Amino acid sequence: MKRLCATLPAFFLFLVFIAPFASSQSPDGPWIGAISVLGTELKIMVTFTTKGDSVSASIDIPQQMAMGLRLRNVSWRPPKTHFELPAGPGLAVFDGTIGKDSINGDFMQAGITGTFRLEKGRDVRAAAPPAPPEAPPPYGVEEVTFNADSVRIAGTLTIPPGTGRHPAVVLITGSGPHTRDEELLGFKPFLVIADYFTRHGLAVLRCDDRGVGGSTGSKSLSTTADHAEDITAEVRFLQARSDINPSQIGLCGHSEGGIIAPIVAAKSRDVAFIVLIAGPAVTGDKLILFQLESLMRGGGADEEQIRKTLDQQHRAFDCVRTGKGWDLLAGELRKELAASFESLPPGTRKGISDSAAFVNSGVEARLASARTPWFRYFIDFDPVPALGQVSCPVLAIFGELDMQVPVSLNRKPMEAALANGKTKDWKVEVLPKANHLFITAVTGSPAEYASLEKKFLPGFLDLMTGWITTRVSVLSGGAGGRGN
Repeated sequence: MKRLCATLPAFFLFLVFIAPFASSQSPDGPWIGAISVLGTELKIMVTFTTKGDSVSASIDIPQQMAMGLRLRNVSWRPPKTHFELPAGPGLAVFDGTIGKDSINGDFMQAGITGTFRLEKGRDVRAAAPPAPPEAPPPYGVEEVTFNADSVRIAGTLTIPPGTGRHPAVVLITGSGPHTRDEELLGFKPFLVIADYFTRHGLAVLRCDDRGVGGSTGSKSLSTTADHAEDITAEVRFLQARSDINPSQIGLCGHSEGGIIAPIVAAKSRDVAFIVLIAGPAVTGDKLILFQLESLMRGGGADEEQIRKTLDQQHRAFDCVRTGKGWDLLAGELRKELAASFESLPPGTRKGISDSAAFVNSGVEARLASARTPWFRYFIDFDPVPALGQVSCPVLAIFGELDMQVPVSLNRKPMEAALANGKTKDWKVEVLPKANHLFITAVTGSPAEYASLEKKFLPGFLDLMTGWITTRVSVLSGGAGGRGN
């Protein structure tokens, strides 16, 4: 549920602007280095290009699989350089001092500050040898499209070897727009899960969210309930295939997907089982408030800062529910961001030509997600009633260090809902040292995601696979595999 942590850095491109270039020293070519922020280091490469009297630039962020993102408000006036990257939680601003073949400076985004460094070098992308081709997987891979009412859904179906009807799993992404692989920071968890399941005899369907990849529609204008309808359509699509066992189709949802799976299963006897990976069991408003407090306290904020932030979040919920008070909330945010701007180093402030526009863009970025239909639905939706109506087997897995769907907040209501519900076959597991992505973590904070090895916790895939395959009939010859 990474969208619920709006204060965390994220890097995405929207616009490109070209600024005057006033120097005989050419910056042309790649500059390689890193951003240091929140105790982590994010590798970057900035490539400058001059044309006449102007300079433009792009940035690569390999750990986030983001390449060629164009920068705006680029200036190169030795000994100073400045460039900006529009991003989800606010403008990312780089203000640097140019040395001999190096740049060192300050980085700031959404009130979070850090540093960055760059050294002029050759383009490592062009010099790197091509990666060796991967061996084809020992199973079938089919690109599929189908309709979910007015929305066209695109995805990938992986099918184990062997003739006959295979049991199947539908993977369900978390909040925010995702590709079928649920990619984050270069990690493709759904690709890994689909590969592992299919090597062990389970067909797997994973699809792009609405408005992402090959799917039509809009994720921002839809709700959790709309996404549940899409998943129902995915189950029906599998049921119509001659190579899928229509009575052995299950759901595996991560984060918000762990809310969606019970919604679908509670309404349909066609769902054979559900696996909830970090699935919430409390309303969205409680989850968001707990996240904010945990992240702020973990980041060293004092109690007064925490109290003010939580009070402000409560007011935001009131605005969403009543439709009133937005102007007052925007005014509060504008004052906060203006104060944060004034506390920036003088060099950074000087590099931002329009401080009012800078502050306003930050305010709009913070309010935009709260005004969506998804957010309005999410903050008041209680997962417990749907969990209580599920009659098929349920496996719920939490990460001990997860700071986005914390086990301390969600385990007890999850267990109570299942114990008092219709299912007679349920299990709740807490995996030690696991974060929200079920990667071995140090603190569990999303701030460390970029620096962790992109590999699932040992035993995670085996836990899910073993639980599922004891509840379905895997065709002979369809299992086999490789380790975690």
